[in-house]
Amino acid sequence: MIRFEQVGKVYPDGTSAVDGLTFEVGRGELVTLVGPSGCGKTTTMMMVNRLIEPTSGRILVDGEDISTIDPVRLRRRIGYVIQQVGLFPHRTVLDNTATVPALVGWKRGRARRRAEELLDLVGLDPKTYGPRYPAQLSGGQRQRVGVARALAADPPVLLMDEPFAAVDPVARERLQNEFLTLQSTVRKTVLLVTHDIEEAVRMGDRIAVYGKGRIEQYDRPGAVLGTPATPYVARFVGADRGLKRLSVTAIEPEDLEEPPIARLDEPARAVAGRLGGLGARWAVVLNAEGELHGWVAADALRGAEEHGTVGDLARRMDAWVPVGAPLKQAFSEMLQRDAGWVAVLDGARFLGVLTPAKLHEALRRSVDADARGVGRGEVPFDSVADA
Repeated sequence: MIRFEQVGKVYPDGTSAVDGLTFEVGRGELVTLVGPSGCGKTTTMMMVNRLIEPTSGRILVDGEDISTIDPVRLRRRIGYVIQQVGLFPHRTVLDNTATVPALVGWKRGRARRRAEELLDLVGLDPKTYGPRYPAQLSGGQRQRVGVARALAADPPVLLMDEPFAAVDPVARERLQNEFLTLQSTVRKTVLLVTHDIEEAVRMGDRIAVYGKGRIEQYDRPGAVLGTPATPYVARFVGADRGLKRLSVTAIEPEDLEEPPIARLDEPARAVAGRLGGLGARWAVVLNAEGELHGWVAADALRGAEEHGTVGDLARRMDAWVPVGAPLKQAFSEMLQRDAGWVAVLDGARFLGVLTPAKLHEALRRSVDADARGVGRGEVPFDSVADA
């Protein structure tokens, strides 16, 4: 969708901003450009909508050389979200959102209906927020309006220059989550500039790690964290890159242990005998539909009354995560709940439990898979056992 071919930018004073950039962003892909200040990542992004003109090479959008496209027409095909949002202070939220559709000739009614749809999509009730002015919004709300405005004319490409940097950490994480949810629906081709490796890892399908005017590594987040291409990349992502990798490694069914299972209506003493034979100290308790109800201790079962059932003694299980969630979420649940394991669910259906040992194994298999260039499922469990 976006292709850079040996692109360079040299300013009149001789300063080289970027040199020899060659990479491609696939359709519907979100690529984060990350690096220190002055490394050329914002220059790269701004060359896509010709706010900055390259001095060498060429950039293609959907197969078309952008140097042959009128800059104004090009920019109306590309959404643009900046750190300070840039809303017009004298225009209402609804009119701000409808700006680009109006510029490209949409009728007023259609433009406003589209603006209302987009405000609703980013979580702002158009009836409540549409008549307001930017000064009446919080920073996070203004940022949502900026995203809605950028999407209003349904552009195939979206450029985002540190879009979440101007809000507090709590709002920032919420906005990141909301945008990822939105992206899963609209599937725009996105270039997102950030100086924060945590944000780059969390948001990007792929990451371009910049040195001085050059890309040092362009790969999936897990590969950048697990197998840095150069010493520079290793230093930039940090010595704690193993911990960062927890946030981009998803829990898969193959990572789970299968603990002893008890049903709500089973006789407590019968289950106690079964657990004793297994040497198990607890069991996961499920209902008749295979949904998680809680857990029960073997000691409690052994002390049950003759006609007692598992359901009489089951305890609530608060430490659980959905399958596909990042390992970081599971690890956080273990710490927050002071739990030795977490249950993993597919909707309401119980799949298994993730223990600290299995979490570590999953992380090591993920690193090994990236190093070999294969899928994680192709890495045998014993490949990490002796590491």
